[in-house]
Amino acid sequence: MIQQLDSLLISPSILVTLAAVIGLLVGSFLNVVIYRLPAMMQKNWRKECAEYLQIETTEANVEEPFNLVLPLSHCPACNTPIKPYQNIPVLSYLFLRGRCASCKQPISLRYPIIEVFTALTSALVAWHFGYTPQTVFALVLTWSLIALSFIDIDHQLLPDSITLPLIWVGLLLSLYGIFTDAHASIIGAAAGYLALWSIFHLFKLATGKEGMGYGDFKLLALFGAWLGWQYLALIILLSSLVGAAIGLSMIVFVKHDHRTPIPFGPYLAAAGWIALLWGKQLNALYLNTMGL
Repeated sequence: MIQQLDSLLISPSILVTLAAVIGLLVGSFLNVVIYRLPAMMQKNWRKECAEYLQIETTEANVEEPFNLVLPLSHCPACNTPIKPYQNIPVLSYLFLRGRCASCKQPISLRYPIIEVFTALTSALVAWHFGYTPQTVFALVLTWSLIALSFIDIDHQLLPDSITLPLIWVGLLLSLYGIFTDAHASIIGAAAGYLALWSIFHLFKLATGKEGMGYGDFKLLALFGAWLGWQYLALIILLSSLVGAAIGLSMIVFVKHDHRTPIPFGPYLAAAGWIALLWGKQLNALYLNTMGL
């Protein structure tokens, strides 16, 4: 009986299911991060500007606490607090039929989509890496990439408060060979940043325009630190192909103005995540195709 229980607990299906459930819960929290973190940054920028310009803040202008915890979740339309049983990932959305329980205003479909997407990607990470330390860190990276991608879509912004700590985490993990060795990690972080930094300045010299933001440099440096320099070319290639395909599709089918910038961060994040799981196989396929 004990042996059967032990074998059940270490079953891959148990790990994948657990990762999916945790992913649902984390996805709910990511919705908060995606909405509030940019607003927190804007509030902090305004505060710093006021201090720099020596503008006094009166008691009347002191704002209520606004962070990832406070104020508690509430309906943006009627400000009615959301009860705990109304905040269960996906299930509450279905139970409420996608509307606020108080004012009946529609709830954005993006909330359950992010929750389900986080659950699916978490399950895939657990299935791929199994019962290894890589699973824990790959999950943290996956969740962070989801938050970064949607923040970039909404605000064309990749917060340093997420990217910079992850660069350091990747470098520290390399000391223990979790995903790559320290030599490849250090070179990868530097080369990842400098690669897009160089492209940025060459494009600016040629066109007089800025083709991407500094957050993209840091995001590629992040992948270099986690995976090593060997995967940078693959990530750049994948992100460029996907970005070009989606960009052209938006211009042709959605009539997207080609002068309106499209954030590059989500494409980098998707390419880096693919490299995290299948980079070795894709690199081998590319080298075989090229006869190298």
